[in-house]
Amino acid sequence: MSLIALVTGASSGFGRMIARDLAEAGHTAYASMRGTAEKNREKVTENASFAREQGIDLRSIELDVQDEASITRAVEQIIAEHGRIDVLVHNAGHMMYGPLEAFTPEQLAAQYDVNVLGTHRLNRAALPHMRRARAGLVIWISSTSVAGGVPPLLGPYFAAKAGMDALAVCYAKELAPFDIETAIVVPGAFTTGTNHFAHAGHPEDSSVADAYLASYPPNFAENVQAALAKTVPKDADPRAVGRAVVDIVGMPVGKRPLRTYVDPANDGAAVTFSVMDRVREQFLERIGFADLLHPSTGQTT
Repeated sequence: MSLIALVTGASSGFGRMIARDLAEAGHTAYASMRGTAEKNREKVTENASFAREQGIDLRSIELDVQDEASITRAVEQIIAEHGRIDVLVHNAGHMMYGPLEAFTPEQLAAQYDVNVLGTHRLNRAALPHMRRARAGLVIWISSTSVAGGVPPLLGPYFAAKAGMDALAVCYAKELAPFDIETAIVVPGAFTTGTNHFAHAGHPEDSSVADAYLASYPPNFAENVQAALAKTVPKDADPRAVGRAVVDIVGMPVGKRPLRTYVDPANDGAAVTFSVMDRVREQFLERIGFADLLHPSTGQTT
């Protein structure tokens, strides 16, 4: 069955791959991004060419997760064209790299705004349509850093991803009675093929950043990135994230796992998350709300 999917942050990286993979799997995929008429105009042209060449339904759409009006326009356009949104993929995010103290509070707030509040804004626009349809799938692109290895100099990004993951877990229970399913994809460190580090933000308080780096061993920041890269096998393919999303979308309702790991570095998150999620499941069972663990249409007796 062909589904209508909206993917955020799809101008590059995981989002671009996910949107294209969903379209190639036979779905209608909206690759959302900012600046479709300006800075990302070339990306829109590339998507259109790719769609024609492959004979797939891949569409670019303007959407800024920090702008409620932009989100509303995008959702209304999709609803006008199809009458529904079946799949929502929360992928938009931004990385920051540097000593945590050197980032201003405003920078951390902006990081949280993109990675966490952006998902909430989009949910508030799209979920009413899913609730009325009593159907839908919300996919969250999390990170192994939430429960696995936490190298230094990535504090703002890791903190924001942890917030987004917590939001996903909370939403899952509240959406289940509407037969809306939640899936959390947990990628590990892909140091090539995603532009995460190339596009990373840096601290605005340069005096504090300089004080930290002057006290660290020589080339500390570069060595952290190099050490992280060494944990990733040479054959690690970031497109595995897109393929994982396609597989999840293709599963029957009620059979989709809460978490799917795509972690070539194997940083331990799968172990930690399995314990965390089981503890949460047991607590719901203890207080008599185990039915919230799955959409009602997927429950078995």
